[in-house]
Amino acid sequence: MINSKINLVNHTLPELESWFTDELKEPRFRAVQIWQWIWQKLARDFDCMTNVSKSLRAKLGEIAEIRWPKVAASERALDGTTKFLLEFEDGLKAETVLIPAENRAGEIRWTQCLSTQIGCPMACSFCATGQMGLKRNLTMGEILGQVLIGRDYLNDRRPDWPVLRNLVFMGMGEPLLNLGSLMPALRCLHDEAGLNFSPRRITVSTCGLEKGLEELGESGLAYLAVSLHAPTQELRSQIMPKASRWPLRDMIATLGSYPLKARERITFEYLLLGGVNDSPAHAAELVRLIQPLKAKLNLIVYNPVPGLPYKTPTPEAVEAFQRVLWQTNITAILRKSRGASIAAACGQLAARDTIVTQNQDKK
Repeated sequence: MINSKINLVNHTLPELESWFTDELKEPRFRAVQIWQWIWQKLARDFDCMTNVSKSLRAKLGEIAEIRWPKVAASERALDGTTKFLLEFEDGLKAETVLIPAENRAGEIRWTQCLSTQIGCPMACSFCATGQMGLKRNLTMGEILGQVLIGRDYLNDRRPDWPVLRNLVFMGMGEPLLNLGSLMPALRCLHDEAGLNFSPRRITVSTCGLEKGLEELGESGLAYLAVSLHAPTQELRSQIMPKASRWPLRDMIATLGSYPLKARERITFEYLLLGGVNDSPAHAAELVRLIQPLKAKLNLIVYNPVPGLPYKTPTPEAVEAFQRVLWQTNITAILRKSRGASIAAACGQLAARDTIVTQNQDKK
């Protein structure tokens, strides 16, 4: 049976304001009240909205709802990384991951890895998600619903105690292939009356697509990360055949004029694949490629995916690769992998039904 009620999670604040004034004949401030209940107080029904009249609550209950994705399963690694398998109204599933990190004061702050598609059409040869193919795009509400679930798990009631500090669009899917949902989601995340995330706390990762890059840059709503993974066009064509359709030389030239704020840099992500792209010669090629740009480099050690023909590089190979980078002025950080034991690390998300619900105590 098709649910005919309007899901308010899937509407921006301007859309909600128009609906309240045009359809419900209610003042605009009522939409703002409802919006704050949904996004700041994590309300899931209208009855708890104490500053809204009973008659309006009853009316909303008849025609609208606040529908979050269903948590089909969750899994928690020993390092605290927690993965959620989410089921949407049509029965399809995607994953989102909460990643803990300790700051200098010893406080735990969390980053959430968000998905924008169910599966991914880019088919990068080292990525579990890419082997799924594309099922469909996620809606704005399904993207933002992941944040609601993450905040609820962490008991994060913004703005008083924002435990969830950073959002990275690095989960399932290619974000720039779902601009119709990504851009309104970013605007909602930035809204001061709602989640109120600073753009510097949000990163959108792309494997390198010309379409959508300009719109993202001009919006100023998020920082950019580019999944590079190869320093030459030839090697990129082998391991990322679809992404490499935009020639590497052209992509780097375009990124040279990408709009950046003061102190902002483009982040390049480089996945070290054992015996494939991890030699000192590859590192030297990488330096020559990105050195002209205002950029930094995140190195990621490959996390094995069953059935894929790649292996983790040796510690000696990683050190030799880093040694070449240390001799330049490029900022390069070896990113610590988290959640690999529960297939929640970079490149491992595949929306498997085999994970089991466990260890769901809030931390």
